[in-house]
Amino acid sequence: MNWIFEPWPWYVSGPMIALIMFLLIMVGKNFGMSSNLRTMCALCGAGKHSDFFKFDWKSQKWNLMVVLGAIIGGFIASHYLTNDFAVNINPDTITELNTLGFKSAGKSYLPIELFDADAFTDIKSLLILSIGGLLVGFGTRYAGGCTSGHAISGLSNLQLPSLIAVMGFFIGGLVMIHFIFPLIF
Repeated sequence: MNWIFEPWPWYVSGPMIALIMFLLIMVGKNFGMSSNLRTMCALCGAGKHSDFFKFDWKSQKWNLMVVLGAIIGGFIASHYLTNDFAVNINPDTITELNTLGFKSAGKSYLPIELFDADAFTDIKSLLILSIGGLLVGFGTRYAGGCTSGHAISGLSNLQLPSLIAVMGFFIGGLVMIHFIFPLIF
């Protein structure tokens, strides 16, 4: 049973992802998590207020099961299949994050300084999370999908817009972590 507690090697997880993508392509489906937000809004009646949400959301019920599976799988993995709650990151990165004020770096899965319940009483943390959430939401809609949709589904379908979006994700991540992140913290 110990093998399930360890990260799976690329030669196991990669072909599994490829198999799922092949099956989705064969049945004419596209994988993407952000499209579920649109489906949920349409399901809740947002089509009455915006034409963007007027579509056949019932055809996307299968993708809502993917979200439910991700939630249940994440819960099971984090509560029952995890030996260590800290992420194994480079000691230099831990030192740098400690310098920026993240004392929980290397000790917890997520930085407690940002994701603890106290973040809702700290105006700086609340602003960072709110602005970040708005930018991610806007970027996802502007790019026509999220990182998982473009990087996994779009690239496996050989879509040029997905390649451009993935390159933009990486460039944006590098700019954020090397230039903006140190300014914020």
